[in-house]
Amino acid sequence: MKPPPFDYVAPTSLDEALAALAEHGDEAKVLAGGQSLVPLLNFRLARPRWLVDLNRISSLAYIRERDGGLAIGAMTRQRALERSDLVRERCPLLAEAVPLIGHFQIRNRGTIGGSLVHADPAAELPAVVTALGAELVVRGPAAERVLRPQEFFLDYLTVALAPAEVLVEVRLPAWPPRSGWAFLEVSRRHGDFALVGVGTVLSLDSGGVCTRAAIALTGVGGTPLSADEAARTLVGERPSAAAIEAVARAVSRSLEPDSDLHASADYRKRVGETLTRRALTRALERARSEHR
Repeated sequence: MKPPPFDYVAPTSLDEALAALAEHGDEAKVLAGGQSLVPLLNFRLARPRWLVDLNRISSLAYIRERDGGLAIGAMTRQRALERSDLVRERCPLLAEAVPLIGHFQIRNRGTIGGSLVHADPAAELPAVVTALGAELVVRGPAAERVLRPQEFFLDYLTVALAPAEVLVEVRLPAWPPRSGWAFLEVSRRHGDFALVGVGTVLSLDSGGVCTRAAIALTGVGGTPLSADEAARTLVGERPSAAAIEAVARAVSRSLEPDSDLHASADYRKRVGETLTRRALTRALERARSEHR
């Protein structure tokens, strides 16, 4: 397998990269970690005339504190996230999800921005940023935009980026006190894409009442699914096993996954219910542990 012919540019600054993308428009593709784009090139499913390589732009690779949360440059390697003490401290949901991405060789090269822009509906990171209510910072030749995940992810492998725009930063909010989390998934083998995955965050007040609940699923639609309506039923209550069971059933009823050669729609709905129940239970246990 060989990729189609293309011209290659390797800018050393974001301004250079944006200028190249503005010049070549739809004929250009951005290369980040290459874990998705390179196979597409080799299969000739992608045929860009120009390849704009971001790997020499060191200013896009960082993990920093920001307003009590995190700011992560789009070219930050997934392995760097996995090894970061700051990520484990400030965003344990992300820390729990990253080791589930492929194998360590994939995470050595794959970037957070590359995964989000590729927008595979079975990937972990889109569900994580959706559950957390992250901000995605997009830069173009003339302006910067800040998008929520629901604005950024449009459809299967489709995001709200213009041809001359680049995702430059992911902003994760401050981790709430007395919060628990869980990210669970089912895959055929270790390292495979998830058939279904669920990320949850639960926050409790000093009396053990739920003040925030978030549920995001992957592998059940063209974009990560935020189960906001079902999660809100926990807010204002002291979560119980019965309440969590009701939420899991509600999430399952809301799912409209497709059947494919890997799993039927009915299987995905049933797994979505089970994983939601388990993830919420684990998140509640962790939140109560923080509460003590």
